[in-house]
Amino acid sequence: MNQELFDLSGRVALVTGASKGLGKSMALALAEAGADVALFARDVENLKVVKETIEGLGRKAEFFVADVLSKSSIEAAIKKALDTFGQLDILVNNAGVNVRKPVLEISPEEWDFVINTNLKGYLLMAQAVVPHMLSRGRGKVINMASILGSVALASQVAYASSKGGVIQMTKVMALEWATQGIQVNAIGPTYFETPLVAQLRNDPERYSFIVDRTPMGRWGQPEELAGVVVFLASRASDFVTGQTIFVDGGWTIW
Repeated sequence: MNQELFDLSGRVALVTGASKGLGKSMALALAEAGADVALFARDVENLKVVKETIEGLGRKAEFFVADVLSKSSIEAAIKKALDTFGQLDILVNNAGVNVRKPVLEISPEEWDFVINTNLKGYLLMAQAVVPHMLSRGRGKVINMASILGSVALASQVAYASSKGGVIQMTKVMALEWATQGIQVNAIGPTYFETPLVAQLRNDPERYSFIVDRTPMGRWGQPEELAGVVVFLASRASDFVTGQTIFVDGGWTIW
């Protein structure tokens, strides 16, 4: 196999929600594969750490504070990123939130918060970045979905609805840009051991439920997303578009 297909040297990746968790892991994976990385989030202190780590790998990195629900904030940050890097080849839409409440208890405000962040935020980022990709005739868009875009769990109505929407959004984006050099795919992770799910990890009953429900019998580790995000960002996936790859230890087998 030609390993150069996975080489991201000369490419620039933009990762939202890059300050910690899966976003941080994917940003580091892309840098290890050769990409320079534009880091988007609002947690400045953690962004500084990620930036320094990537620079320690010999790659260029810069962080930009942006609100993914504000079109003007996104556009201003994208302009700064383009001024810094000169190009954007890979967009990883990762910033997301969750409110775990039953259907009859979730408020309209909580619903809007989840749907807007997880779905509208991805749309606004794509609208800001993809025109630049189209002008260059190539690009990779990677949207973070979830197993909950395909399977159901109680108290996840807003999150599951948003991630089901991400899967369908990915297909439509892929269809619209298929002949213009842009591939759009999604990653559907299961539960990974990150700070964002510390509450679930510290709940013995919930932790055991997830372990028992996963055919591989364990939670995912953040570094286990590295292979799929590099694949989808690289030339190795040039004939793959509109797909959701579940990284779930077999959860969606059932």
